[in-house]
Amino acid sequence: MLKKLIAVSPLLVIGALAYLSFSPKNPVNGQAPVLQRDSGFWTVLSVADGDTIKIKTESGEIKDIRFCGIDSPEKTQTLGAESKANLQRLIAEVNNKVIGYPVEVDRYGRTVAEVFTSKGDVEKFLNEEQVRSGNAYIYRQYLGKCANKGALEKAEEIAKNQRNGVWFRNDLIKPWDYRKSRRS
Repeated sequence: MLKKLIAVSPLLVIGALAYLSFSPKNPVNGQAPVLQRDSGFWTVLSVADGDTIKIKTESGEIKDIRFCGIDSPEKTQTLGAESKANLQRLIAEVNNKVIGYPVEVDRYGRTVAEVFTSKGDVEKFLNEEQVRSGNAYIYRQYLGKCANKGALEKAEEIAKNQRNGVWFRNDLIKPWDYRKSRRS
């Protein structure tokens, strides 16, 4: 089955190669973070918001996954519920089965990853889907760690040009600014 998946899944192969060749540095001590090499098939247990999911790995471990390079509106923000619902829909289309490529572990202990789905011969890069639909912004501060950052940049350009989701209005507060204002 894996050979068949790889044969029809060039994005997955590219993601896997990028993941295997990528060794991010931990900002705390300058060393590469210790990551469980749990790339592979994950079952999504729940969707927290438009950029965070809870998964079960093939080994049975439960993890919180934060999507690499994107930031969706918070649940209490305008379009927060829509962003979460869009991600839930994308995941439901594939019976809660995703393919993940961990990048690092963030300061909250979440695994930061690029997440993909594959159904038949249709593949989706969920990080990109959220941005293209206007359900998330590129999180430029963390974009450099994402192997597929070019796809995310192109997706945001499309969303802006089509005025999708968060780009429909000019008065929306970016999620990172919203969180900062809530801490003050």
